[in-house]
Parts: sequence; structure tokens; C-alpha cells
Amino acid sequence: MAAGAVFSEYARYYDLLYKDKNYAAEADYIHGLIQRYRPETRTILELGAGTGKHAGLLSNHGYHVHGVERSEEMLEQAQRLAGELKQQDRQCLAPTFSLGDIRTARVEGRFDAVISLFHVVSYQTTNSDLIATFLTARGHLNTGGLFLFDVWYGPGVLTDRPVVRVKRMKDDCIEVTRIAEPVMHPQDNIVEVNYHVIIRNRETGHVDETRETHCMRYLFQPEIALLADHCGFYVDHSEEWLTGNPLSLEVWGACFILRVK
Repeated sequence: MAAGAVFSEYARYYDLLYKDKNYAAEADYIHGLIQRYRPETRTILELGAGTGKHAGLLSNHGYHVHGVERSEEMLEQAQRLAGELKQQDRQCLAPTFSLGDIRTARVEGRFDAVISLFHVVSYQTTNSDLIATFLTARGHLNTGGLFLFDVWYGPGVLTDRPVVRVKRMKDDCIEVTRIAEPVMHPQDNIVEVNYHVIIRNRETGHVDETRETHCMRYLFQPEIALLADHCGFYVDHSEEWLTGNPLSLEVWGACFILRVK
């Protein structure tokens, strides 16, 4: 299934599947890193904004956030969220959003920081995709600006290899069961995650099923450093996502902070 089609379907139940995700803690974590490495930051560009939850929470920290999202369905939800924030407080810095592919997107102006969260960079599975994404970030940053993102970290993925997982979530309307079956492609540094998603309407009992494939690139620190140098950055800092611990063989989620040369 093509990437656009994947995320068109995914948007239907994305927020339900991840309603247990602590977006507030993640936004606080990003805010802390920005304040540590570029405290004068006022404007943020988010590449791969999803349904806008990170952007909305970061706007509460006083940042002007603009998000780019390729899925029209997710973009619609993000814009709805921004409208709700504005309705709640007309003085708030509600985020803005636009449709675009992070490899090619160009928006007006430059920003103090570019962020790309929830493994969006790992969805860029080829070297050319990664370079294009890094160049998008570089082209939108002010002097001394930061590019902050998280990825699947290669040493951790190869040490603790992915296994079949089942996740079940429900709300008042639907119940979603997602079975994830991974296939390793070590010659390409890719994990192909095959999802079988079963969606049951709790009122009528009607069941829909869909199958999706998400290909994820796991990355290594020297690889990130090479990409950074090629695209006009240097690696300022790296750590385990959310914990701040040093990267190690036990780490799956790595956070990198690149700075414009």
C-alpha cells in the first residue's frame, strides 16, 4: 500500500490507538531541550504534524508553531484542534498547519527550530528521502537554529529485535484491534511492520478490516552525523528519547539535536 493510502486509513483511528500516549510529557520534554540548547527560540516548524497534538501543546509553552502534514485527513483533524484552541482562548498562539510532503515542503519564512516527532524521520527509508528531509529542515532554519527529531535507533533494534504485538483500544463508538507483524530487512536497515487492523462498531457490531505496511528505517549515530554534515548541520547532542539517558544497546528510541553550521 502506498504511503499516502496508508495514512489516509490510519487517520481514521490514529488518535484512538494512541490515546494512551503521553503527548503532554513529550511536549514538556521537547520544550526542555529547546530551552537548554536554544532558549531564545520563538518559532517552530513541525515536519509530520499528524493530528496536531504536539503542536497544540507546544503552543501552550508560548511558541508559534506551524505544522506540515501529508495526510489530508490528519491535517483536517489538526486544523480542527487549532480552531478549538482558538475558541477556548482567543489570545492563545494556536498552531497553524499546511498540507505537504516533508521531503519537498516549502513554507514561508524561517524558524528558530524544526522538529519531527514520533519516528517521522524513520519513515524516510531511503538515503535520498533522508537527505531531502534534512534539507527541508535546513532550508527553513534561522542562523544557529536546531533540528530536533527522534528515530528508531539501530543498536537497540538489532539487540532487542521487534516481535509480533497486539494492541486493543476502544472508545464509546468503536473498538480497534491492531496486530503488528514485523519483518526485518537488515540489508536495508528497515523493519517492515505489517498491520492487520480490525475495527468493530460497538453499537451495530459491524466489523471492518484493513491491512497496512509501515516501513521503518533504523539509524545509527555515525549515519546521522554523515547526513547532518552533508546537509549543513552538525550533531549537537543525542540521548534516549524522553529519559535523557545516554544512547546504548538497550535504547530503541533516540533523540538527536542538530544545529546549523
